[in-house]
Amino acid sequence: MRIIGIETSCDETGIAVYDDQQGLLSHVLYSQVKLHADYGGVVPELASRDHVRKIVPLIKQALTQSDSSIDDIDGIAFTKGPGLIGALLVGACVGRSLAYAWNKPAVGVHHMEGHLLAPMLEDDAPEFPFVALLVSGGHSMLVQVDGIGQYVVLGESVDDAAGEAFDKTAKLMGLDYPGGPRLAKLAAKGVDAGYKFPRPMTDRPGLNFSFSGLKTFAANTIAAEPDDEQTRANIARAFEEAVVDTLAIKCKRALKQTGYKRLVIAGGVSANTRLRESLAQMMQDLGGKVYYPRGEFCTDNGAMIAYAGLQRLKAGQVEDLAVKGVPRWPLDTLPAV
Repeated sequence: MRIIGIETSCDETGIAVYDDQQGLLSHVLYSQVKLHADYGGVVPELASRDHVRKIVPLIKQALTQSDSSIDDIDGIAFTKGPGLIGALLVGACVGRSLAYAWNKPAVGVHHMEGHLLAPMLEDDAPEFPFVALLVSGGHSMLVQVDGIGQYVVLGESVDDAAGEAFDKTAKLMGLDYPGGPRLAKLAAKGVDAGYKFPRPMTDRPGLNFSFSGLKTFAANTIAAEPDDEQTRANIARAFEEAVVDTLAIKCKRALKQTGYKRLVIAGGVSANTRLRESLAQMMQDLGGKVYYPRGEFCTDNGAMIAYAGLQRLKAGQVEDLAVKGVPRWPLDTLPAV
C-alpha cells in the first residue's frame, strides 16, 4: 500500500509519500517561520493562507520525487486535529477532495499519534509496549502505549507545554522566533552560575506537568540580572536544565509505574540535545533504551502522518465525505488498530 500524508496543523506544510514495502519514498516540507517571525509567533489566518498557496505544489513535488502516479496511490492521510482549525481545514479539504476525485480512501490522522509513531520511520524502531514522552509547542504528555490506538495518558501539562515555555522564555530574552531552538543554542554557551530554578510538580506524586511558573521564575531572574550575553546564556542554561530535569523525573516515574523498559520521545522539543543526552543516560542506568526520530521528523512533517494514516487505512478506517477538522482531540479516544 502506498499513501500520501498531508500535515497542515500549524505553520508547516508537510507532504510525504510512504509505501509499506519500500518505506518513505519522498518527504517535502515548507516552513512558515519567516512569515511569522515579525509577529513573534504564529498568526493563524496567515498560516491558513500560506497553506493554501503551498499545498498543491508540494503534493505535485512529493509525487514526482517518489516517482508515483495517481494509479500508484492507494490512499490519502491528512492531519484532522488537534491544531489551528483554519490550517487543519486546508489539509482536510485538499486531502478529502483529492481522495474523492481520484476515487481513493481517505483517513484523518491525530497529529500527536503521528508524533508518537514517528520513531517507527527509523531502522531501529521500538517494539510495543513503551512509554512515550510527547513534547512540543502545544503539548506535553506521558502516554502508556501498548499498541497503535492503545493509549493511556498518564500525565499532561496543566498549563504551558514545554515547547511553549521555551518559546516564551526565549522571547523574554529578546531572542527571535522560533525561540526554543535559539534558547537551546544560547544555553550551550552558558555555565553554572548558581541559579536555582525550580523543578515544578516534582515534589508531589503524579505525572502531570506545569511550566508556567518556571517561565515566571525565568522572567523574574532575567529582570533582576545584568543584560549581557553571558548572563543570558547562564540563565538559559539553568532554565533548560530545569525543564530537562523535570521531564526526566516524570519519565522515570512513568517507567516505574508501568514497568516498561522502552521510552520514546517525540515532538519538536525531542530534538533538544540536553534532553536526549539526559534521557539516554537515565535509560542506560535503568537498563532500558530510549528511541526518538531523526531531527527532521521531530517537528511537524508529512512522513509521520503518512505512516500513521497507513496503519489506520490498512485496518479499514476511512473518512466519510464530510470535511472535518478537530482542534481539540484527546489522544486516548482513538480506536485501537
